[in-house]
Amino acid sequence: MGKITFYEDRGFQGRCYECSSDCSNLQPYFSRCNSIRVDSGCWMLYERPSYQGHQYFLRRGDYPDYQQWMGLSDTIRSCRLIPQTSSHRLRLYEREDHKGLMMELSEDCACIQDRFHLSEVRSLHVLEGCWVLYEMPNYCGRQYLLRPQEYRRHQDWGAVDAKAGSLRRVVDLY
Repeated sequence: MGKITFYEDRGFQGRCYECSSDCSNLQPYFSRCNSIRVDSGCWMLYERPSYQGHQYFLRRGDYPDYQQWMGLSDTIRSCRLIPQTSSHRLRLYEREDHKGLMMELSEDCACIQDRFHLSEVRSLHVLEGCWVLYEMPNYCGRQYLLRPQEYRRHQDWGAVDAKAGSLRRVVDLY
């Protein structure tokens, strides 16, 4: 069970909307989002309806303005509660369609380049748990939610290119 509250203004002010499950269209509930309080669960926020556009991963905590969640603007139009699992495992491939060199990962990786000597990941297979792929090392840049399934090319996880810097398991730390 998760709980997230969206506020139109910074500092948890203005009109608010509380949510406890996936919502493919938040537009009817608020026009802008400048602060968020996550009471429970891990969430992926999307800048467009139907889980499209830039993605932002949030854990339990207070986010008094959109820059705190690395937001590019005050636009949030859909959200997804990420299910929790006790184990995490994925495979990275240097080529599309799960070809070429394969590396397996079960822990967070702050720098894919240092660990596997890859700056691009062409395909993935998430075997267990949910992960967040970051475009740059040290969990920076664009973010992509990876759920258990096969991703045969970078477009399958919503990326514009195969650039991959770091990977983090989705774990509620509380």
